Amino acid sequence: MLSVIRLAVVIAALITGACGGSSENAGVPDQTRQIGGPSGTELAAVQVIHIGNGAEPQTLDPHRAEGVPASNLLRNLFEGLTLEAANGDVIPGAAQSWDISDDGLVYTFHLRVDGRWSNGDPVTAADFEYGLRRSVDPNTLSHYASILGPIKNAEEIILGQLPPSSLGVEAIDEFTLVIRLNGPTPYLPGLLNHNVAYAVHAGNVQEHGNRFARPGNLVGNGAYILDEWVVQDHIKLIRNSNYRDDANSHIEEAYFYPTENQDAELKRFRAGEFDITELVPYQQLDWIRENLGDDLVIAPYLGSYYFGYNVTRPPFKDNPSLRKALSMAIDREIITERITGAGEIPAYGWVPPVAGYQGELLEWATWSQEKRNTEAQRLYAEAGYSRDNPLRTEILYNTNDNHKRLCVAIASMWKQTLGVEATLVNQEWKVFLETRRRKETTEVFRAGWIGDYNDAFTFTQLMYSKNEMNHSGYANTDYDEKLEHAATQSNPQDRAKIMAQSERILLEDMPVIPVYYYVSKHLVKPWVGGRQPNIMDHHHLKDFFILKH
Repeated sequence: MLSVIRLAVVIAALITGACGGSSENAGVPDQTRQIGGPSGTELAAVQVIHIGNGAEPQTLDPHRAEGVPASNLLRNLFEGLTLEAANGDVIPGAAQSWDISDDGLVYTFHLRVDGRWSNGDPVTAADFEYGLRRSVDPNTLSHYASILGPIKNAEEIILGQLPPSSLGVEAIDEFTLVIRLNGPTPYLPGLLNHNVAYAVHAGNVQEHGNRFARPGNLVGNGAYILDEWVVQDHIKLIRNSNYRDDANSHIEEAYFYPTENQDAELKRFRAGEFDITELVPYQQLDWIRENLGDDLVIAPYLGSYYFGYNVTRPPFKDNPSLRKALSMAIDREIITERITGAGEIPAYGWVPPVAGYQGELLEWATWSQEKRNTEAQRLYAEAGYSRDNPLRTEILYNTNDNHKRLCVAIASMWKQTLGVEATLVNQEWKVFLETRRRKETTEVFRAGWIGDYNDAFTFTQLMYSKNEMNHSGYANTDYDEKLEHAATQSNPQDRAKIMAQSERILLEDMPVIPVYYYVSKHLVKPWVGGRQPNIMDHHHLKDFFILKH
């Protein structure tokens, strides 16, 4: 058994295992450097940006892609009916305006007449009709299609019960699209800037098939074009001269780099190779604050970091006592204060803080960790385990130093408090996603869920039994019924109340372990202009510019 001293040593090692000491000056900003010339607003002659982007995307097909790295690219290659301003507000995108029926069941979108695909073709309502139908078509193999569930017949199409042509979307003329819903969906405008709702160029898809989202093939309607994709090296985007608002773009070329090693990413930022990092290494935060403080950008972020149980197979199937025991034995305060340390909020509920919703809390949220550990030990024994007969399990995580440190810390807490023997298993991002999805071998897996739109429903819906992204395999009829009921409510207070009831069911069943609510953490060079932190952490290259430096 790990002693308290041993656990402290493990945690300390995670915190202090830095790649460079505070005595180093390499990479420390030159405070005498003038940014933006004498006026502070002069643009650099060369408008090229270099961005760390996390894991290598598995695809840039907007209807099949998943994960933040792919989304960061897709929102520049495509434009949805709606768009986000730099501050995160939902604004008109490919549609210049929309009307909502009095009952909230019909949205009529009026597309811009100057919208153009990157090959010069006009962007039409028929393109969005085609794209939305393709997204819900089971043959597309979209794992995100379920978020389009509010659209009439979407769920039945996803399940193969109706043809894609029956989806409640209709191009009534070249620039007018009507979307019919099952019930009032006030968050629909925000949902429609998700990549699963993007239009795709029908001729492009039909000509190239599964290879349509490759450099030289991809036709998009966004501000940038896919120019190069060198696997595990970089993805290059170039400005789209046919984009409807190209005159107001500045960045000519953007390079996105796979950066699963945060220590290496920090070194490249300090060496001037990156203008923006995807993340920062936890164990370097103190040094970064002291030496690169002006470049560190931390902001609220609509996301939950959690661990999932595979509840479709032993040891966690039909064993809520074991699931609760492991959750209670995790000291979230140590994790957020001493491991992550960037202002993350310990999570004792599932839905992070979001406007219009008061989240539920675990009944033991206010207990001391000592009391939680005592109850965890009782539940562990109730589940049939002891130090003489310990649980042996695997924690699956994707390649990432920060994830590894968290997994090591949690395994140590489980060992100390309960005697659990946990083995860490690391997989590359694409393999990791497929392993989670198949549920054949997983037991415990790390995960994070970033809101697809600024509404609590994006979190409660994740654990809906028919959601392809529900990698725990959780299924509870009462939970599902409450979600379905909430989706039909026009009164925001009634809707929030029903969602809270569903969250209480989820927390009682414990198919997931909420650990903390995210903050976004990036290093950004002072010459990067136009980038505004926002709760979705969504950013568009068309808003960026490089100041003279």
